[in-house]
Amino acid sequence: MSRRGWALFAAMSVIWGIPYLLIKVAVGGVPAPVLVLARVGVGSALLLPSAIRRGQLAPLRARWRWLTAFALVEIITPWLLLSEAERRLPSSMSGLLVASVPIAVVVLGRLTGGTDRLTMTRWAGLLAGLGGVALLAAPSAAGGDALSVAEVLLVAVCYATGPLIASRKLGDLPPLGMTAACLGFASVIYAPLAALTWPGAMPSWRVLGALAGLAVVCTAAAFPLFFRLIAEVGPARASVITYINPAVAVALGVSLLGERFTPAMAGAFALILGGSVLATRPGGRGARGPDPEPAFAPGPEPAPGPAPAPGGP
Repeated sequence: MSRRGWALFAAMSVIWGIPYLLIKVAVGGVPAPVLVLARVGVGSALLLPSAIRRGQLAPLRARWRWLTAFALVEIITPWLLLSEAERRLPSSMSGLLVASVPIAVVVLGRLTGGTDRLTMTRWAGLLAGLGGVALLAAPSAAGGDALSVAEVLLVAVCYATGPLIASRKLGDLPPLGMTAACLGFASVIYAPLAALTWPGAMPSWRVLGALAGLAVVCTAAAFPLFFRLIAEVGPARASVITYINPAVAVALGVSLLGERFTPAMAGAFALILGGSVLATRPGGRGARGPDPEPAFAPGPEPAPGPAPAPGGP
């Protein structure tokens, strides 16, 4: 890769690794609907003008039903669930559980008529990844956080569903227009929910800073950067940030929030990461392995599998 490609890759590896930390800080001062509205509202306000100026909204009209479904599973539902879960779960735990997205992509692809052949290697990867999820989730579930664990695993399923919808129904739509439209739709959905749960007092500057970081850095700035990364290195290489984001989430949670990192978490991460790599390998000659990254941005090079889908963690 070029130096520009490496710089963009490093930036996205960090930018989509820090939302877990920022969400953990923000939910300490505002309800989850307010957090999500701040993120999607500011993000749409910053991206919509550019999408309108480039004429990228008009092509979306013919596919509005699929675009609505896509926004529901990629932004509207998972961002609320993740925010609610992080009220009780450590940010590092959430990041590791969401790392199971590539495993879910493979499973859902097969259940929905995908043609990828599951070789013995890929089956081994699936089993290893699921074993890592079980190792990671079991102690928290047994300790009374079963609902929170289930919420994060549902987030992973949502992030795995988005690429399937994108690749099969929305793959030819302009990515910036899609992202702006999805964020705008999410803003309309969350405005009344946020009004009903609006905090009675001004949040602390720490919470406001976390909200600003989520909206400006992790949403509005992240998508254009990811589009550039796709164009520079192709979707297959760009998708590798999926394997680095959880490590960034863990490092930030442990170093800045004092969260514990246990040997079981280390073992679970190794199983999930290794399982994801094996499970998403091409299934044979001519077969196409799914692109595990849950962030839509098809570049000029055709994606090797389901198109990445907007959202980010």
